[in-house]
Amino acid sequence: MEPNTSLQQQLLDAGVHFGHLRKKWNPKMLPYIFAEKKGIHIIDLNKTVDHLQETAAALKQIAKSGKKIMFVATKKQAKEIVSDCAKKVNMPYATERWLGGMLTNFNTVRKSVKKMQSIEKMLSDGSAESLTKKERLTLTRDKDKMEKVLGGIAQLGRLPAALFLVDIGHEHIALSEAKRLGITTFGMVDTNCDPNKVDFAIPANDDATKSIAIITNYITAAIAEGLAERLAAKDDETEEVDNENERKAARLQAEAEAEGGRGGRRGAGPSAGGPGGAGGAGAPKRRVPGGASRRPSGGGAGGGSGPGGGRR
Repeated sequence: MEPNTSLQQQLLDAGVHFGHLRKKWNPKMLPYIFAEKKGIHIIDLNKTVDHLQETAAALKQIAKSGKKIMFVATKKQAKEIVSDCAKKVNMPYATERWLGGMLTNFNTVRKSVKKMQSIEKMLSDGSAESLTKKERLTLTRDKDKMEKVLGGIAQLGRLPAALFLVDIGHEHIALSEAKRLGITTFGMVDTNCDPNKVDFAIPANDDATKSIAIITNYITAAIAEGLAERLAAKDDETEEVDNENERKAARLQAEAEAEGGRGGRRGAGPSAGGPGGAGGAGAPKRRVPGGASRRPSGGGAGGGSGPGGGRR
């Protein structure tokens, strides 16, 4: 229980337990509310710790399986924290603005990303030098504009397996898109939201920077652990494959050598029988009776001189 207690203390220090005013509460958050103090709901940190660990374990497994987890936080308090954490573990993120259809209309969004990347390429490889100064400036502005919104998903080739949201009420469009596509959702849920809307809810203060930072960093550490385990498993697999290949090569070599030895012995048989003539001479000796009966000319002469002479 010790790590739990220290984690609980860290969450307490970060103000994760502060909810919203009582009049703003969502009754579905009742199981996660510890008490009410000065008109503000206090979140039960025991529940927060349990849910945080459960969420971290699930995200770790997703990362270990090699799938992508998308971070979504467009609130100004969360933008920087979330984008930094996502970059650490090389995961996609949306922190500027959630484009409607970013998931449900993914193919169109991918086209915009490709356009942004082609502009970047033009500006970097010097092919934009032939353009006028004004055209170059327009291209740069377009690129910056797209980079701001799409930069976080530039490397995302297919739909993510999971979404991690800070403030599910604020990110309701992203949440509804994920639901429609059957993407697993994880989110920080404050006392003014419905925790049943996400698959994994972490009851926590989603307005304070410190609270967002401690939860997001904990989750990121779990994802990093999952990725490290995946890498280690991959290395072991490669090593295993290498060993298997070595064993296979050795087996094939041994078989080839054995085959070569047998081939040599087989070669010795015919050569001894052929050129030596001993084998050749021996074989007809055994076939003489048959040969004599089949060859009338040779056998007739022999028969005439032997049995014929006797009859006379």
